[in-house]
Amino acid sequence: MTLSGNQYEIFAGPYEAIVTEQGASLRALLHDGRPLILSHDADEPVPAAAGQLLAPWPNRIDHGRYSFGGESHSLPINEGDLDNAIHGLVRFESWGAAEHERHRVRLTHRLLGHSGYPFRLDLTVEYTLDAAGGLTVRQSARNAGSRVAPYGHGAHPYLTLGRPLDECELLVTAGRYLEIDERAIPEPETREVAGTPYDFRAPRRIGETAINNPYTALDRDGDGRAWVRLRDGERSVALWAGEGHPWLEIYTRDEVMDETRRTGLGAEPMTCPPNSFATGIDLIALKPGEETSGMWGITAD
Repeated sequence: MTLSGNQYEIFAGPYEAIVTEQGASLRALLHDGRPLILSHDADEPVPAAAGQLLAPWPNRIDHGRYSFGGESHSLPINEGDLDNAIHGLVRFESWGAAEHERHRVRLTHRLLGHSGYPFRLDLTVEYTLDAAGGLTVRQSARNAGSRVAPYGHGAHPYLTLGRPLDECELLVTAGRYLEIDERAIPEPETREVAGTPYDFRAPRRIGETAINNPYTALDRDGDGRAWVRLRDGERSVALWAGEGHPWLEIYTRDEVMDETRRTGLGAEPMTCPPNSFATGIDLIALKPGEETSGMWGITAD
C-alpha cells in the first residue's frame, strides 16, 4: 500500500487522471501521455500541496485565529515559520470511493468536530473526464451538524508545460487582486491589476515575475467560466473556474527550492480569499442541512 492509499484511475479519449484516497487529491492528469499538472510518486509525500483539495478553508488563516457566531476559535498552526493555519483539515485524510467508473470517480469524507473547528460536514468531490472537454471537478459540502458552520474550499493543482514558467505566456481573466504581506496574509482591500506586474488579462510572457496572490473580479465567458491559460507557443493547458469560485490564487512556486521550482503554476479556484475566516470576505455560513458546491476543470485546450 502506498503512502497516498488507493489510486483511482479514470480515462476518456486522450485524457487520463489519477485520484488518491489520501485527501481525494488529483495526483496526475495527462493528455496524449503529456502531463498537464505537476505530479509525484504515489509513495512520495505530497510536495507543496500539489493537487490537494482545501476545505473547510483554502490558503491561510492569520495565526489560526477567527471568530464566528459570537465565539472565538484557535486552529492548530501547520505553517510554523509563518504562524498560520493553512489549507484546511482534510487534505491528508482518507476519503472513501462512493462510485468509480472508467471516466469518473466520486469520493466522500465526513469531517467531524476538530480543534478550532467544532462543526460537522459531509464533503464530496467528483472527478469526471470527457474526451473533448478534459477534466471537470465538482466539490460539495453539506452541513451535517446542528450549528451554522463557516466554510470555504479550494483546490491546488499546478499547471505545467514541462518547461520553466519564465518561458511561458500566461492569461488570467481577472481585474483585481490582493497584495500580501511578509507572512503571505492578504490585505483586505482589492487593487486594480491595471498598471501592475500582476495584469495578465492579455496573454504575456511571465518572465521573472513572482506571483503569490489572490485574484478576483473574474471576467467570465458565456458558460460562466473564468480562465487561467499557460501557453508556450506550441502547446497550452488551461484551468477554468465556475461561478461558485469567485477567487483564483496564482502561485509561481518561487519558495519551492527543488528541481520543480517555477516549472508549475499554481492555479487555485477558491470560494473565498485567504484569511476569510478572520475577515468574513465571501465566507459561506452553511446552515444545518444546507449544501454548497462549486465546479472547476482543466483542459489541454
